Amino acid sequence: MKKEKTVDFHIKWGWHAISRMYNAYAAGYDMTMAIGYVLLNIDLDTGTPATKIGPMLGMEPRSLVRMLKSLEERGWIRREVDENDKRFVRILLTETGKEKREIARQGVIQFNNMIRERIPLDKLVIFFDVIKDINRIVEEENQKVKSSEAEELPLD
Repeated sequence: MKKEKTVDFHIKWGWHAISRMYNAYAAGYDMTMAIGYVLLNIDLDTGTPATKIGPMLGMEPRSLVRMLKSLEERGWIRREVDENDKRFVRILLTETGKEKREIARQGVIQFNNMIRERIPLDKLVIFFDVIKDINRIVEEENQKVKSSEAEELPLD
């Protein structure tokens, strides 16, 4: 099968194009697409537990730790340790972080408006249905793999 006829090729190809576009936009504001996504996933009012950010974005813990450290050094976020449970750390945006978050939000809005202006709503509805189905199928397959791995573990 030629790569151009595979589903995953088109998903990856599309995502890389979007990623390049977002990175070009973000570079003008001393950011990257990944930084923008992290900032967008931090609650403006209450902050977000550090342990929740990685799974929301599919980031590896080490990558997230490096990014949070960098954002803290830039003064875009601050960490707040829970007084009752010192293991619990909440990430909060500073004023600069809120400004950068708004820039990222505007970039996402601009992209979505551009797509909605150029692609008819009926096609977008079909696209969203298909991508949801693909994600569901992938998740089902992931669960099968996890189940079969668990069955193969020796019980001592």
